[in-house]
Amino acid sequence: MFTGIVEGLGTVRSLSRAAGGLHMGIEADFSMNNVKVGDSIAVSGACLTVVHFQDNIFEVDVAPETLSKTTLGQAKVGDRVNLERALRLGDRLDGHMVTGHVDCVGVVQAKRAVANATLFSFGVPEALSRYVVQKGSVAVDGISLTVNACKKGTFEVSIIPHTAKMTTMGFKKVGDPVNIETDMIAKYVERFTQPFANGYTDTRDTTSSIDETLLTKAGFM
Repeated sequence: MFTGIVEGLGTVRSLSRAAGGLHMGIEADFSMNNVKVGDSIAVSGACLTVVHFQDNIFEVDVAPETLSKTTLGQAKVGDRVNLERALRLGDRLDGHMVTGHVDCVGVVQAKRAVANATLFSFGVPEALSRYVVQKGSVAVDGISLTVNACKKGTFEVSIIPHTAKMTTMGFKKVGDPVNIETDMIAKYVERFTQPFANGYTDTRDTTSSIDETLLTKAGFM
């Protein structure tokens, strides 16, 4: 479990592809002397397990499923990535609950300066839009952000100067891909209430008939 509060940046130092997977070496910009084999680290929002660590470089194996759902499938040596070590019990939850299980790859649709911030718009598959709500939370490349506005297939966030400096958002351009993880609570609520929905027949159904009336009836409101 993570918070979406990025600790700092890292640089991809090595890549080795085999049998549909990827072995990656990443050097952190900040001290990670207490990292050990088996630890979980979010790399631009994707939860990965440390398999080797030496001289502030940790190595991870990336499975085909992760490669298909994240930007790591297009990773290159020299790429910059956001890093966050797993949340420890007793730590403050300064961001929101982030699993590191990326839902999809989105794309930067637009960016513009507004006062002291930069306004970013991201495109996402319409099927995931129902998990993104105005003033709710979303993780973009592992960064916990507040949704300013949203509609089918897109949402908007504000990036303050500190976030731009501490993360890869500072050099993202229109057209760049990003890892998107939507709100886990929204997904669980939908899953738990689906049996009450009229016409529900299959847990694999991607449509949703959840509304305020149904949530009230089920005791969630």
